[in-house]
Amino acid sequence: MENYSINLPAYSIGTDVYRKVPEICSPYGTRIVAIGGHRAMEAVKKQLTEAVKVSGLEILDFIWFGGECTFEQVDRLMKLPEVESADIIFGIGGGKALDTAKALAVKANKPVFTFPTIASNCAACTSVSIIYNTDGSFKQPFFFPQPAKHAFIQTPVIANTPTKYMWAGMGDTYAKYFESTISARGDELVHYIAMGVGMSHLCYEPLMKYGKQALDDQKAGISSYAFEQTVLCIVVTTALVSNFVTADHRIDYNTGLGHAVYYALTSFPHIEEKHLHGELVCYGILLLLLIDRQKEAFERVYNFNKSVKLPVCMADVEITEKDLDAVVKQAIAMKDIDHNPYEITEEMLTEAIRELERYHMEH
Repeated sequence: MENYSINLPAYSIGTDVYRKVPEICSPYGTRIVAIGGHRAMEAVKKQLTEAVKVSGLEILDFIWFGGECTFEQVDRLMKLPEVESADIIFGIGGGKALDTAKALAVKANKPVFTFPTIASNCAACTSVSIIYNTDGSFKQPFFFPQPAKHAFIQTPVIANTPTKYMWAGMGDTYAKYFESTISARGDELVHYIAMGVGMSHLCYEPLMKYGKQALDDQKAGISSYAFEQTVLCIVVTTALVSNFVTADHRIDYNTGLGHAVYYALTSFPHIEEKHLHGELVCYGILLLLLIDRQKEAFERVYNFNKSVKLPVCMADVEITEKDLDAVVKQAIAMKDIDHNPYEITEEMLTEAIRELERYHMEH
């Protein structure tokens, strides 16, 4: 029998969780360096400084992560005296900032704590950093044995950010359920992958129940119960599923046609520039559900997308009939669909796109 360890994320969520920083972080040292995005750090700097003021902890500096999560930025940060002398790293911001802080912590062998300021992804709680090349193109996932020591999810901070991040995050989150369950269909799953696939419905059901209300509440700057449940779904639940299904560092159960369509669409510069990750992934999920003949789920997701203005047709993702051949060929060539329980062909994807257009015209 294989010997393995699974390390799960720890987190605090609420309206005043930064006050827990001294209690949770003090066992790991006293000298902290914060790495993050400019706006993110500005949003929490005063609160974090106040939180550690009388605790014996000291934040040496707040340092910009560099704009892209690259190994080059990690190497640059490692050489900074503030990083070298720190006992602890705080990652502050969105996915790329948090992934940079996590990768830096692994390379520098220092504990890292995350402070997500938007709810667009699960980077605060995952055991991986998505690494890019210096030109912004995808390079590789960088896996490590455990997630951050703790994630501090201060809901009012996230409530006061643009709604587009959580809006797109919802699309990427419910995609986890459909991609993992379809990819796992018919497979004999080891325990940790079965755990991830089994809990993936919690990436879907809460969003159908609370997602629209959460967006409305965020627009009003309200950190409501529906908002909190949606943030948990995006930041925590999706990370738990991802950590389980990628514990062996394979993507088989962590991706699928939704992401293949995303990569195909972002090969068009105007789409890559103007559209968010989850926004494009969830368009691909509608196509996956049509191909998989999940009529009831398709109608439910379509209606949800329509209610919150997530994509439901080609125009929403800015492609036309003349782009169809290129999109289909690129999506079908992606490794993301290699582990589908049946082959997805160009003909199947083309027909799904056209079927979605017909359905949209009728509804």
